[in-house]
Amino acid sequence: MATAFFNQIADPGRAHAAAAGTTPAARVHPEVVEVMREVGLDLSHACPQLLTTELAAAAGHLVTMGCGEECPYLPGVKVEDWALEDPKGQPLERVRAIRDEVRRRVESFVKDRGWSRAPAE
Repeated sequence: MATAFFNQIADPGRAHAAAAGTTPAARVHPEVVEVMREVGLDLSHACPQLLTTELAAAAGHLVTMGCGEECPYLPGVKVEDWALEDPKGQPLERVRAIRDEVRRRVESFVKDRGWSRAPAE
């Protein structure tokens, strides 16, 4: 969810997000696909990937969502943990609330760093 929102609102010339997890699922959970589709983002073809040290080393920022001890240590990479509830298996109402919180945090993250897309003319 965070990656989809980030890449939708951030200027691609300034920043790009990639999603990865310490124990990625085989697919994006159906309840997540459904609530993201409600806001115009299709994650049905997204493929979760493993967070590796090599993948994370290319990042300037690493936003984690509760990976704890499994998160890689990367000198020079700014790490921020967002303690968010896992949407897996949650009722749609709860997944929508998690989605909206993720969007709020991403919007703030992007805005605070000056990475927002320029408004359309």
